[in-house]
Amino acid sequence: MSETKQAAVAAAGAAEAVDNSHSLLPTYGRYPISLVKGEGSYLWDDKGNQYLDFMSGIAVTNLGHAHPKVKAALVEQLDQLWHVSNLFRIPNQEDAAALLTANSFGDAVFFCNSGAEANEAAIKLARRYQQKVAGNGRYEIITFDHSFHGRTLATLTATGQEKVKEGFAPLPEGFKYIPFNDFAALEEAVSDKTAAIMLEMIQAEGGIHAADEAYVKAVRELCDKQGILLIVDEVQTGIGRTGKLFAYEHYGIEPDIISLAKGLGSGFPVGAIVAKEKLREAFGPGSHGSTFGGTPIATAVVKATLETIVGERLPERAAQMGDYLQERLKQELGANAAVKDVRGKGLIVGIECDGPVADRLVAAQKLGLLAISAGPNVIRLLPNLLVTKEEIDQAVAVLKQVTAD
Repeated sequence: MSETKQAAVAAAGAAEAVDNSHSLLPTYGRYPISLVKGEGSYLWDDKGNQYLDFMSGIAVTNLGHAHPKVKAALVEQLDQLWHVSNLFRIPNQEDAAALLTANSFGDAVFFCNSGAEANEAAIKLARRYQQKVAGNGRYEIITFDHSFHGRTLATLTATGQEKVKEGFAPLPEGFKYIPFNDFAALEEAVSDKTAAIMLEMIQAEGGIHAADEAYVKAVRELCDKQGILLIVDEVQTGIGRTGKLFAYEHYGIEPDIISLAKGLGSGFPVGAIVAKEKLREAFGPGSHGSTFGGTPIATAVVKATLETIVGERLPERAAQMGDYLQERLKQELGANAAVKDVRGKGLIVGIECDGPVADRLVAAQKLGLLAISAGPNVIRLLPNLLVTKEEIDQAVAVLKQVTAD
């Protein structure tokens, strides 16, 4: 650690912090670690302990912590203008939208604050298009078992996991759930009420399971034939994480709508949907909005993030580092009886174990590595796109130790 970092950590931990955790609603099971400093692939707590970060804030800090180009853009904007209403033109917002459309299938963008809000907007756009533009009255959204789309009332209803719905009844109507990668089930579920199919290319919260290429192409063909919109949830897989700027690019198809957040803002809260031209009419003035969506600050960060990731060809780097990570994991963990599988794409990788991984994650923390689960039995690895081979080797050494029985 440099002297500057040491001084910052020491200052942060010099005085005993008052424990005000009781002031928060207990919605998270928090680890007893207070992180106070981040740089690149590393974090430091208030006691001066260093951690290699293979969580990235759950796929958020795709450029690592405090990336200099993003930081410079943020600081510059903070000296100019923080907030104006979306009733005015916001140049940063227009520029960020142009970057998204220039590098995707899409033609139009709506900015919001989070992945849940992005998925909520996607659901609303799909319904409004079918009802107000296509004029067919369709409203049902088909999603998949083990999917995850957010915590708002509509997006938790869209989520194919019962645990997130407990205690929130009655839930909004208009959602159907089918098995992942099962085209026969999809064909059976489609009706004259189906407005959209909402699909994750990799079910991240559901255990790092990827959609089959043939399945995705068949879904796209079905949507085209039936006049159904295809929504791809790219909240966790987007912005370079899978080895492409967007995960749908691996499959040779174009969605009608994608939802984005997490890595879009390098840690600054921002979300977005990107949509095809035909959907523009459905979201006319007054149809949808967000007070804080696409502020000058947020979109300055989006611009700097996208310019860096696209300009430095970081998705390609993520693909290479992801191959290296999986290769090293299979080499070093292959003999561990507790490890059943290693899978993923790019820098979203899962290690499936023969039982719950919660204690293994705590053991990794004590050895200086931060990772997260993807369901009860899968260790999820989400290093930043600039991770080095040396950092991967460091992580693999810890994972080898904590998965050994």
